[in-house]
Amino acid sequence: MAVSEEYLNHVIDQLSEFGEVEIKRMFGGIGLFYKGLMFGKIGSDVLRLKVDEFNEKEYEDRGMKPFYSEKKKKGMPYWEVPTDILKNKDKLKEWTLKSYEAAVRAKK
Repeated sequence: MAVSEEYLNHVIDQLSEFGEVEIKRMFGGIGLFYKGLMFGKIGSDVLRLKVDEFNEKEYEDRGMKPFYSEKKKKGMPYWEVPTDILKNKDKLKEWTLKSYEAAVRAKK
């Protein structure tokens, strides 16, 4: 799940409208945190955001699927972000906010 510096820098730039994102290297990938909560991850140069029942339909409607760990043989609540969303800072900010809110709900 290596992440290229070029891709990481691109994602950080695209997230600049959202706010200050903390980067943590973990398990060969990158965890994305805001206010101490993990809302996204990058692995193999793919951005995935946290999804729950409140934002899952948006991902499903675009044909996206949750991350699946072959090692753990289970899915995780992080779904690939569609390319057009990643390219649009304003849309990415909206989707990231929903993912952060999912992280807040998951903490409760």
